[in-house]
Amino acid sequence: MEIIENFSLKKYNTFGIEAKAKEFTAVHSVEELKTVLAENPSKKKFILGGGSNMLLTQDIDALVIHIDLKGKKIIREDDDFVWVESQAGENWHEFVLWTINQDFGGLENMSLIPGNVGTTPVQNIGAYGTEIKDTFVSCDAVRIDNQETRTFLKSECHFGYRESIFKNEAKDQYIITSVVFKLTKHNHKINTSYGDIMAELAKHSISAPTLKDVSNAVIAIRQSKLPDPKELGNSGSFFKNPIISRTDFEKVQQKFPEIRFFEVSDTEVKVPAGWLIEQAGFKGKRFGDAGIHKNQALVLVNYGNATGQEILNVSKDIQETIFNTFGIHIEAEVNVI
Repeated sequence: MEIIENFSLKKYNTFGIEAKAKEFTAVHSVEELKTVLAENPSKKKFILGGGSNMLLTQDIDALVIHIDLKGKKIIREDDDFVWVESQAGENWHEFVLWTINQDFGGLENMSLIPGNVGTTPVQNIGAYGTEIKDTFVSCDAVRIDNQETRTFLKSECHFGYRESIFKNEAKDQYIITSVVFKLTKHNHKINTSYGDIMAELAKHSISAPTLKDVSNAVIAIRQSKLPDPKELGNSGSFFKNPIISRTDFEKVQQKFPEIRFFEVSDTEVKVPAGWLIEQAGFKGKRFGDAGIHKNQALVLVNYGNATGQEILNVSKDIQETIFNTFGIHIEAEVNVI
């Protein structure tokens, strides 16, 4: 395994930010990963997957290890379900399409989410009424300090809204190398509860959608709202949708009766961050080469040569304005480095 010094990460982050790694190497197997960890015990390490959920605001003064493990296979099945294992370096969207082509159900609503399979449990990614935790069985991970492999079962991952053990108690301790999902073989639970999906299906006169129909609808919706990172640097949704108490929400609603929301529980309400940002006047605004996308206010973009710090400054301005206007704090979903 070659370790390269002063390596450009511009092509390794979907924002397209120019930042350098002090050292860089790519691993293609669990054995290679364990070797590079064992041979560099004292070096500070930075683990890089698909580069889709991070904003680089500085050079990385560490050994950057790019997880490039490939492969997917069926490891078990019965009459109703199939257990599929994917290596961490597989592109998420390509993996989802592969499952759909096999007529395996459960991931179709998460089509076109950027990134690799290995990072999906970290964020408990989700879209249009589904989350990773709905189909997740387990993941294998290598502990950084002693190179031991551990299997994390779903119950051990402490999944929450864009949360997991890997963002909290186990943060920076493990590298996920593969993930197992339990998917349906028939009697698929088609989820079209989100209005956008229903509208897209209706546009094509589809009343009994297949997995592929749902996936195609999600892809069409996302493409209409979200820029392709290959054409315009971005990291998808930059902010989480805030969940606030019903009491606090009712106070905001008195001032802004038109505010949009989703019921979470008897005591909590989720407010769309994109709606808040749009109401605050940021949608489509540009600050030099950093800006907010014209079609989706949740997406911050790099128009070419923005630095990570410039994009971060825009995000802080948005957060401050939202809090001053609505009294609601919105958190970044993207990891700021």
